[in-house]
Formats: sequence, structure tokens, C-alpha cells
Amino acid sequence: MRRFIIEQTESDLTSHSGLALIGMAINRYTELVASVTGAVPLRHGIAHADVLKSYLGLLCIGKSDFEAVGNVREDEFFSEALGIGAVPSPETLRQRLDERAEEFLPEVLEAAIAFLENVQAPCTPVRIGHVPLDADVTPLDNSQTKKEGVSRTYKGYDGYAPMAAYLGQEGWCLGFELRHGKQHCQNGTPAFLEAVLERARRLTRQPILLRLDGGNDAIENIEVVLSHNERDPERAAVDFLIKWNPRKEDPVEWLEYAENHAQWAVPRPGKRVALFDITEARTWKGYEYEVRRVMRVIERTIDRHGQALLVPEIELEGWWTSLDSEPEIIIALYAEHGTSEQYHSEFKTDLDIERLPSGKFATNALVLVCAMFAYNLLRWLGQTGLTGPDEPLSHPDKRRRIRTVMQELMYLAGRMIQSGRRIKLALGRQCPAAGIFRQIYDQLAYG
Repeated sequence: MRRFIIEQTESDLTSHSGLALIGMAINRYTELVASVTGAVPLRHGIAHADVLKSYLGLLCIGKSDFEAVGNVREDEFFSEALGIGAVPSPETLRQRLDERAEEFLPEVLEAAIAFLENVQAPCTPVRIGHVPLDADVTPLDNSQTKKEGVSRTYKGYDGYAPMAAYLGQEGWCLGFELRHGKQHCQNGTPAFLEAVLERARRLTRQPILLRLDGGNDAIENIEVVLSHNERDPERAAVDFLIKWNPRKEDPVEWLEYAENHAQWAVPRPGKRVALFDITEARTWKGYEYEVRRVMRVIERTIDRHGQALLVPEIELEGWWTSLDSEPEIIIALYAEHGTSEQYHSEFKTDLDIERLPSGKFATNALVLVCAMFAYNLLRWLGQTGLTGPDEPLSHPDKRRRIRTVMQELMYLAGRMIQSGRRIKLALGRQCPAAGIFRQIYDQLAYG
């Protein structure tokens, strides 16, 4: 085996060529630069837009710490790819985000949604023709820190409990709201849902199916959906599918009810399943709503290992819904709500935001919105370049994980070549993603 001679070339090489795609997407398909410049005046220093784009660029290559910007300050490709006049130091980045977090947040949030709207991001519906809108809380572990807002979460550790919302089977993120760890998941949810539904309507004209878990079993959330529909009856309706929280309900009483009113199935010896639905009146602010609830009662006298039980096990579940589909379809649709856990995981691991970088609550709230923007950018790159017939990956899939997008498109090695007024990004001769990369860049730059 021959040994390598290690040298350092004078050529401008980069290990993150994909930032050329990110910079083109931000600068051509959003008004982030103009909106931040107009909304947040600056007398001197590095432009606000340069600070935000620098941090967005870091997030898109999986780096959330402010100190990581120090490694790209002298990287000419980083500046050229993102259209940055000057890359801030770690101290400037942290200080600027701390000082302007509340002013920056709405501008970045609008850019994250506007990007999806401008590129006409596809929103794939589920089997009944509705586009799913999944909202859920996902705790972030920030144990052994004294960050503002960190407190005990329902997972049993100290951290935050933000709420996120995802649209379509692609999982576009429409909201990522930072919350104190001890905050109940229903606290603030109606206002969050109102905002998210308006953003969803900018992206799709199809009917929407809002899905929530049992922690958000509250009539207030149903009232938000009904009010949203009443404000504009000409638009396709928003339906809801919310897991019922039985709280202090007696499973034995529901078993007796099912014996008299439901059809039973026996999927295996010792297990019986009853599916039925009821209509229940729920009152909110003096108004009474008739709401359908699909119910499932399971009685087990023999466990799955074949062991006979001395006392039968009774399992009780229910789902509030405005749909009129069969109970089996309702249950299957709610089971798909679990896909949102994969999106949570991509934020925490692929974008590295499990432990937020700042000690200030407002700054960390901005970090989550920046991560949401980066997530949508990377998700779109994956859907556009890594799911079609020309994809460089051998295994087909409907959606690519954010980490896969980073590995296949963001972390491409390249060489930046400047000649006169022209600038060229040369990818490796054996780069399997070169063709897809060129297609995406041309679509962003000239489409």
C-alpha cells in the first residue's frame, strides 16, 4: 500500500457545496434581506441580514452553536454562496441575536413560509383527500443548565416543551413555538393553531385534516377549527381528528355499553375488539357543539403470549372527529399522526437543536424559528432532488430524511474558481449527485 503525502493546496476548496443552493433559495425566493433591513434599522456594523444568513447557513450544515461561525469567517465560498457581505464573529452573532431576537423572529418566520409559497411546495394528501396538519409538543432536553425557561417537562427531565406543526405527507414545518418546560401542552395551543391554519391556507387549497393527540383534547381547539371555517366558507373545510382523553372514565361501563351497541370482532382467541361511535354535546362559551367520537374497546382474557388472565384487561380509546368516515379509517388516519415524531427527531439530531445554544428564552425562540426555516429549505431540496427518477440514491422513497439531504447535497466537496467577473463551483469528476445539483441550482437561479 502506497502512503499519501499530505499537503495543503492553495485552491479554494469547500466541503459544503450545498450552501450554494441554500443561498440561492433564500435570496431569490424570500424577502428576508429587505424585510429585516426595513423592519430593524441599523446604524453601523455587520448587516442584520448577513448575521441571520450566516446562522441559517450553519444550521443547514448541522451546526447550531454560535461558536461554529468562527470556522467560516475566512471561508470565501461561505460568503459567496450565501450572498454575505461580512460574516460575523461568534461574539457578534450571539450578541446580535440576543439584542434583536424579538424583532428578527417574525421576519424569519415569514420568510420560512414565503419560501414554501413561492416555490409552490407540494402538499400530498392522505387517502381521503385531506392534507394532514399535525401539531404536537416535543420536549427538548436541556438538563443541568440554568437557561431561561428551562423547567421540568412531562418526560421527566429539565428542558423546554416547544410545539411544532407539520403540513402534508412531506412534513413542511409551519410553526415551532418555544415554551417553558413545565407549560401544559394545551396552554397557548388555540392561538398557535389559529396562526398555523392561516399559514397552511397559503400553501394549499385542498381540505385540511388537523390531527392532535390526547393532551390537546379540549373543546377550545375544536372551536378554533369551526371558527376558521366560518370566516371563509368558500374555502375547502378544515376537519379535525383529536385523540380523546378518557381521564376518569370507567372502562367497565364502556365495555357494558359496547356489549349492547357495538359489533365485536375476534382477531385472535382471548381478544375481542368493538368499534362504534357516539355523538356527545360539548359546551364552550355558552355554545353547545355536537361532536362525533369514534370509540374502540378491547377486552383481553388471554395475553399475546398465550397466558390466560385471571382478570380481563379492558383497553378504552376514542377519537373526536368532524369526518364521517368509517371507524377503521378514522383510527388508521390517526395512527399516521405518529409520523410527526420522525420530524421532531430530525430537528433534534440532524439540525442539532436538542440543547439550545443561548441562555436567553427569546434568543432560543428565534433559534427554533431559524431551524424551522433551515428544515424547510433542506426538506424542499430533498423532495426536489432526491425522490425522482434521476436521484443519486439507489433506494426509492417518498421523503428523504434531513440528514440524507445533508450527506447527499450539502456536504459535497467542490472547488471555487474565479475568473474575471465569473465564479464557478467545480464538483468532483466522480460526484454522483453533480447532475441533480446542477438541475436544482438552475431551477432556483433561472426558474
